[in-house]
Parts: sequence; structure tokens; C-alpha cells
Amino acid sequence: MPITLTTTDPDFEARFHDMLGAKREDSTDVNDVVASIIADVRNRGDAALVELTARFDRLELSPETLAFSPAEIAAEIERVSPEDRAALTLAAGRIRAYHARQMPENVRWTDPEGATLGWRWTPVEAAGLYVPGGQASYPSSVLMNAIPARVAGVERLVVCVPTPDGVVNPLVILACQLAGVDEIYRIGGAQAIAALAYGTDTIARVDKITGPGNAYVAAAKRQVFGRVGIDMIAGPSEVLVIAEGDQNPEWLALDLLAQAEHDADAQSILISPDRALAERVVAEVERLLPTLPRAAIAGASWRDYGTVIITRDLDEAAALSDQIAPEHLELCVEDPETLSNKVRHAGAIFIGGYTPEAVGDYVSGPNHVLPTARSARFSSGLSALDFLKRTTIAQLSPGALAAIGPAAVRLAASEGLTRTDFRFRLGSGL
Repeated sequence: MPITLTTTDPDFEARFHDMLGAKREDSTDVNDVVASIIADVRNRGDAALVELTARFDRLELSPETLAFSPAEIAAEIERVSPEDRAALTLAAGRIRAYHARQMPENVRWTDPEGATLGWRWTPVEAAGLYVPGGQASYPSSVLMNAIPARVAGVERLVVCVPTPDGVVNPLVILACQLAGVDEIYRIGGAQAIAALAYGTDTIARVDKITGPGNAYVAAAKRQVFGRVGIDMIAGPSEVLVIAEGDQNPEWLALDLLAQAEHDADAQSILISPDRALAERVVAEVERLLPTLPRAAIAGASWRDYGTVIITRDLDEAAALSDQIAPEHLELCVEDPETLSNKVRHAGAIFIGGYTPEAVGDYVSGPNHVLPTARSARFSSGLSALDFLKRTTIAQLSPGALAAIGPAAVRLAASEGLTRTDFRFRLGSGL
């Protein structure tokens, strides 16, 4: 059973903050192991990748077989059913169209002093995408990471996907093709992140690394950050549903369970001013749980982290949601648009009872790579902008330099810097 909190209870604040502070992610310290793997790949390159892949994925490779060949890619794609191909193609098209609208404009203007100012956007040259392999392989993650990079104009796009025992999900390979990926390597773990960051004889380094992974992948991304850019360090997934009135309790229960079945550390939260509705939703969750193929995982998530909060009204629900800053926020209320305008912190908002979060994971268009663990307070989901750099531009005319240069000289002198006198450019004009 989930924990149930009521905002009118005298101990609510203490229990609510205990919930906010609960640590759900794996606390295993893998930093030393990851550091040694990164050092090994830096020192031995392809040889380290081959050895580590044999050890961890039980797959014997050579530098020549690290990458999928064109023939292998074509053979894997042939294994995909027409129905799955159609669904993935639909998703790719919608994701591409959504992210194309995010592309910013280059801007220049001339101010009254005669200075031409502005900025321009340019893509990173190469990006690397990590895709989990084995049972936890997600073709949707390929689309959500690779398509924004392509929309941004990234010239070279590389995917690393582990293939334990040589097994790969053919949908992952098809997703790579649909997204325009250039190279696909069958390596995983911290060693793949190291190869992307530092390069080997076979794998050229990239400028930015994105994509989900286990504790070793997350630690590796932390350790190579600065050498390359990264998207984020994501924790366990979460959904918060705010509901009221005559919403369908079975639908709400399914939305909570859809998140719970991702991971035993995932969290599903229901907030409602309607206690009777909340009780019906909890009853539906308990009824539906045993019917799920991943009932053990969903059950552990619901038991350990499931939460129900009864509020005075929807305004209080929105305020609590902002404190939680959820990755996914569903607004299943009579006037969801008005309520959405009262929310400041959320990775993604799903408005209305016909917009389940699960659709957003695949085909609605917005990105499903979103900030977790309350980081929506200060960060955003993955977008085309994450693969762009903004360069500022300034061009001064002689008149502009004469107008604003003396202030620069004055300010530089106040900081103890004296080599910023611009009079040599304009003779005695300053």
C-alpha cells in the first residue's frame, strides 16, 4: 500500500519533507571502478574495449567488429514487423516535427551608438548517444536523443548499444536508421562512455554524450563531463497525477502503474482534494497490479514509493507539485489549462484526462528525456537546443568605440587592468 498524507494533519509537513528527501536511486559507489575503466580505455583504446566487452557482455569482438556493418544493420532491420516499423516511423516523424519548431534564429541589430551586436547558433560537430542493451533496450530513447541532434544539424551521430551474448533489439537498429545515425557500436557500460569521450583508433571522440544508463554509465558521464558535454544525470523516473471529481479511477490507476512498472525505484504520486476519488484509484491499482506482466517491479515501486496526498483544494495541489517538481505531471481535472498555468516546476505537463504520460514516452512529440529528482526546479528536458552552441557577436564602428570605449577603460582600471586603453585605435579620439 502507498503512504497516504493529508495536508490538514498536524504532522503533514514533516512527513511530506521526509518523502521529498527519500533517496530512491541506487546508492552503490561505483566511482573507483568506473575511473579505472576510463583510464584503461584511455591507455589501451580498442584493446580495452574488446577485453571489457568479453568480460561484461560475454561477446568476443575485434576492432574490426566493434561496429555493426551495413549488411548487419540491413539484416536486423529486416527482422522488424511491418506494424512495428509503422509505429516507429510515426513516432520519428512526430518527434522530428516537434523539435524542428525549437530551432532558434540568429539575430543581429545595431544599437544607437553604432555597435552591431547579436548571436548565432551552431551545432556541435559530433554527438554520442548511449542506448541500454539487453532486456532494457529502448528504441524510443534512440529517437528522443538522436532526432533532436539531427534537427540541430549535428554532422556526425554515433550510437553505442551493448549486445550481451550478441543479442540486439532490431527496433533499436531501425530507430538508428530512421534518426539518421552514422555509426552504431556494439559496446556498453563505462567503457563506451570513455570511448566516446576520449576516442580510440576505431571510434573517433565526440563533443557531447546523451542517453540513459545504469549506475556505471551515470558515473562515467559525471567523470568525463568537462572533456565532453552531457545531457544530465537522470535518476529513477516519476509521475505525479493531480485529479479531481468524475475522472475515471481505472484510467488514473493505469497511469500510475505505467510509471511504476518502469523500475522498482520509480515513484507514482496521486494528489487530490477528493478523498473518495483517491480511495477508488488506490483500489483500482491494487486490483490491476496482479494482471501486469511486470507485476513484481510495479508492485515494489508502488509499495515502497507510491504516495497519495489529500489536499484542501487544487491550488494547494499545485503548490505541492511545485515542491516535488516532478518529471511527469498529469492534470486530470475539470479545468486543466488554468491549473497548468499555476505550475512552475515540472519536466513535462500532460493536460487533461485524454493525455496519458505513456503516450508522451513514445509518439506525442515532446522529448521523454526529462529532469528527475526535483531537478525540474532548475533544468529542462532534452531538446534541439542541447546540441547547439550560442556564440555572441559584436562589431563596433569608430563612432561606437569612441562612445563606449572610455567607460570600458574606466572599468578596467578599477579592476587593476591597464592594457585596455583604446586611444591607439583612434589616435587622440578618446
